[in-house]
Amino acid sequence: MTVDDRLEKNPPGDKENLIVLSARSRRITFPRRPLIMGILNINDDSFSGDGRLDPGWALSRAAELVRSGADIVDVGGESARTNRAAVPEDAEWDRIAPVLAGFSSALALASPRDAAQVFPPLLSVNTWRTSVARRALDSGCDLLNDLSALPDDSHARLCAASGAALLIMHSRGQPKIPHTHIAYSDILAELEEFFRSRLLRAGAAGVAREQLILDPGIDFAKQAGDNLRIYRELDRLHVFRRPILLPVSRKGTIGRVLSIPDPAMRDPGTVACLVAGALRGASLFRVHNVEAAWHALRSLELLDPATPPSPSA
Repeated sequence: MTVDDRLEKNPPGDKENLIVLSARSRRITFPRRPLIMGILNINDDSFSGDGRLDPGWALSRAAELVRSGADIVDVGGESARTNRAAVPEDAEWDRIAPVLAGFSSALALASPRDAAQVFPPLLSVNTWRTSVARRALDSGCDLLNDLSALPDDSHARLCAASGAALLIMHSRGQPKIPHTHIAYSDILAELEEFFRSRLLRAGAAGVAREQLILDPGIDFAKQAGDNLRIYRELDRLHVFRRPILLPVSRKGTIGRVLSIPDPAMRDPGTVACLVAGALRGASLFRVHNVEAAWHALRSLELLDPATPPSPSA
């Protein structure tokens, strides 16, 4: 039976097709409006130029992301750029620790944008280092956004012990090292095999299936054609019955196909990829411009005939 056959047998909205995401004591059920993961870069080396080494700014920015509609705030102390050296582990932790500690207090400056928003938002840590992940989860983070591609079970065991959700991103090789030479004969077959093995690894480490999110890793160890094919054929990954995060924001592939070298100018292309991903069943989007993402997803929601009209519609 093909992926399409399985989706036809259990179309979105059927009770058999409900998917639950568990993050500590929080439970989110899909299908629903896709979640927006707002990017909070506490570094001065973001490819998009939107980060700062300032905890006060970061906490204010976190509240702004939530007011704009973020369901998740993804905190990172190191740029994922592969043409830069890795920062020391202690430096990475020192950057994010004050923000994790002050996150709940910062939410006093925020309120949910509408009734569908997850509030209080989930707090996510974006890292590939086990020591940083452990300390962040001990601080109460709800989600580990694992950039390491789960090469062993260390991060899975941390999430099993804490109950935090685990986001598994596809990539090849070690983080912070360029892998632009890697080519695939069939990127979707590669993703299917990768996620199959990583789901087994996480389960063997004690992670409940409801704690897992899948990320195809746009722009990580992939060519532009690979990324475009993932956008087009995202529905093939629904076979795993887990929420799919699509990290579309200002990606290099958008810049290449539209000839836009400045990442900050790629938001229109980002919104187009977001809409295409939502129509293909993505459950989460990691973005810089939460305001634009919220407007796009809210518009799709209002255009869905199954969505009851709201008083403001």
